[in-house]
Amino acid sequence: MAQATVARSDAKAKSVDSCIKPARGPLESGQAETATAARTVSAPMARVGKPAPNFEANAYIDGGFRPVMLSDYKGKWVVMCFYPGNFTYVCPTELAAVAARYDEIDKLGVQVISFSTDSRFSHKIWNESELSKMIPGGLPFPMLTDPAGRIGQFYGVYDDEASVDNRGRFIIDPDGVVQAIEILTPSVGRNVDELIRQLKAFQHVRATGEATPAGWKPGMPTLKPSPELVGNVWKAWQPAGVISTATAKSK
Repeated sequence: MAQATVARSDAKAKSVDSCIKPARGPLESGQAETATAARTVSAPMARVGKPAPNFEANAYIDGGFRPVMLSDYKGKWVVMCFYPGNFTYVCPTELAAVAARYDEIDKLGVQVISFSTDSRFSHKIWNESELSKMIPGGLPFPMLTDPAGRIGQFYGVYDDEASVDNRGRFIIDPDGVVQAIEILTPSVGRNVDELIRQLKAFQHVRATGEATPAGWKPGMPTLKPSPELVGNVWKAWQPAGVISTATAKSK
C-alpha cells in the first residue's frame, strides 16, 4: 500500500511544471533524441542556404508551458525572431507588429516563433500585463526561452557582454534550410512589411524557379535566369517602379 502511495506521489510530481526545467538547447546532428549539445560555439552555425541548426527550448505557448523543437515545424515555413528582452522599449513594438499581421502571415503557411533570454514565466507575465494591451489576447505564437544564449550563439545573435540575444530574424523553408538572415542592434526595430514581402518572394521562387528583383511584390515582373539575361537585365527590369513606389509611401 505504501509503495502504491509513493508511486502516485512520484507521478503527480512529474506532472507539475517545476521552476527549473532544463531544455537541451542546440542539438548536434544525429543527437536530437539522445543527448544535449555540450559545445562552445566559436562561430555561428546558421548560414543562408544551409540547414538551420536544430534545438530544443522551453516555451510559453497557448497559455501553458512545454518544450519546443525546431524540427517540430519541419514541412512548414518558419520565421524565428530573436529579441533582447521582455519589458524593454523597442521589443514590445516588434512583437506586437508581427502579432497584428499574424493572420496574414498564417495564411502564407508560416509559423512564427520568438526568442529571448528571459524565462518562460517572464514571457507569461509580459504577455498578460503588457502585450495583451497592444494585441487583444496577447501573442498568437510561441515565446521561447534561451536563458544562457546557447541557441543565440548557434544563430550568431548572442551578445556575450550584454548577455542578451540581439535582434535576429531567420526565414526557414519547409525543408529546414535557412533562406534569409537579418540581424540588428537593439535600438532599431524591424519592419514587418519587409518580412511579409520576403516571405512571398521566397515562396514564389520556390514555386516557380524564377528570381525576384529588388523590391519585388506579387504581380510585379520577375526574372527568368538564362545566359541571354546576362548583361541584359535592363531590358527586363528598371528601378523606376521601385523608386516611384517608395516616393509615394514617403508622402
